[in-house]
Amino acid sequence: MAGLFGLFNYEKEGPGISKNGPKKHGFVVFFETFFRNFWKFITINLVYCLISLPLFTNGFANVGITHVARNTARDKHSFGLSDFFDTIKKNKKQALIAGIINSFVYLLMGANLFFYWFYTKGIMQSIGIGFIIAVFFIFTIMCYYLWTLIITFNYTLKQAYSNSFRFVFVNLKYNLLCFFVNVLLLAAAIALVFLLPNYFLIVLTVEFMLYIAIYPCFNALLIQFCTFHSIKKYIIDPYYEEHPDEDLDKRHDLGLDPVVEEVTSDDEEDSDVIFED
Repeated sequence: MAGLFGLFNYEKEGPGISKNGPKKHGFVVFFETFFRNFWKFITINLVYCLISLPLFTNGFANVGITHVARNTARDKHSFGLSDFFDTIKKNKKQALIAGIINSFVYLLMGANLFFYWFYTKGIMQSIGIGFIIAVFFIFTIMCYYLWTLIITFNYTLKQAYSNSFRFVFVNLKYNLLCFFVNVLLLAAAIALVFLLPNYFLIVLTVEFMLYIAIYPCFNALLIQFCTFHSIKKYIIDPYYEEHPDEDLDKRHDLGLDPVVEEVTSDDEEDSDVIFED
């Protein structure tokens, strides 16, 4: 179907959330969503790690897991591995190219960090390392958005990267939250290794198993909770303001159907059609 969105339609949906139910804080909803889908996520995580092993295929793994996490975060039904592989198939060209680009960028940053760390001194070392850290932060945040933009919109790769760069700054608070949660998890994993030196191999083995079984979907879901509201605000909502009757099936797939709230005598004059997140 022509239009803005490049979504994949499935008829079966989850139970949804009642608009009359009590509002919960984002972190509560996040953990409820994560643990409700815990066992499905384990399978997705294992497949994600296998596909990510060759660097040039990590783009396939990222578009697949992003689709599952996006639907899950939006409380839309996901068929798990079926959705994972269907998404790869429908986005294989862009996913492959973006995966290769991202791998090259991270390898280049690693090589430059190695050079500045071991082969320069003084002010040049400080400037070089500081610059690489800044680039690493910006590019990592861009990747939070890149895969969602690729699977959700009919963008070229240039448009996807360009908009991802803009989102680094327009949603900085939640980007920082997501980034530092990952930093804290990494710091905790490293700290455990040094705090329990006598159990070095055991700790590493347990951490490795936990990473494979839990982390990929945890991180993908966290990214969706931190970023999707910004994508909705700056891309989706403006589109539907200009094209209210187009791509309605795509809006439905994202769980953004307009819902008319029940009107009472106190709010009758102020009632309006709203998007229920």
